[in-house]
Amino acid sequence: MSMLQDKVCLVTAAAGTGIGFATARRAAEEGATVVVSDRHERRLAEAADRLTQLCGVEVLAPVCDVTDQAQVSALFAAVYERHGRLDVLVNNAGLGGTSDLVDMTDEAWHRVLDVTLTGTMRCTREALRLMIPHKAGVIVNNASVLGWRAQKGQSHYAAAKAGVMALTRCSAVEAAEHGIRINAVAPSLAMHAFLHKATTPELLAELEGREAFGRAATPDEIANVILFLASDLSSYMTGEVISVSSQHP
Repeated sequence: MSMLQDKVCLVTAAAGTGIGFATARRAAEEGATVVVSDRHERRLAEAADRLTQLCGVEVLAPVCDVTDQAQVSALFAAVYERHGRLDVLVNNAGLGGTSDLVDMTDEAWHRVLDVTLTGTMRCTREALRLMIPHKAGVIVNNASVLGWRAQKGQSHYAAAKAGVMALTRCSAVEAAEHGIRINAVAPSLAMHAFLHKATTPELLAELEGREAFGRAATPDEIANVILFLASDLSSYMTGEVISVSSQHP
């Protein structure tokens, strides 16, 4: 459909097999010039190689830890130096974990919020600085249904994702006068290799059992909604959070 034809699209945390890489690949398939970043250098290089084969041109892939402002600034400077603009940012970087609040350390709390919420803020701030002079651009944030719903052991992650939702709404109001849209997706459960490593089979089975379809989403199913929000098909939407879920009460 060429939904992102000739758009420069940056996707953070795009290494590996999850939502980030799926989004980058789908953006490339829809005609975008893709830039990917991640803090994992080897996996990022592998992702960039796969995307380069798909696109037929070398994909820019700066290493970036979103908790480091200097690295974030360097990432966006590299995008501008190579492409002269940024049309779409997908804030996909996030960090989870499981811990009851009574046992949670300050370090664990701050780490999850720094990656998931403050990292999203840092990247949004840099993107706006590039987009505002052009009076155009789209930002899509990756939130979670846990921003709305409760789950044991997820106080830090849920708080961070609720913060991403609030950040989406407030920054969207500020950006609208500059012709920039900011929205978010809120997946319930998307299956990929890292989730298998980080989650017990018992918990995965329980979470899948809550889904009306009896299974997790694929990363592509989340990526397709991200692309909708990134494209002109959603041109009248800003400050919205779309639940990508079949979860029932």
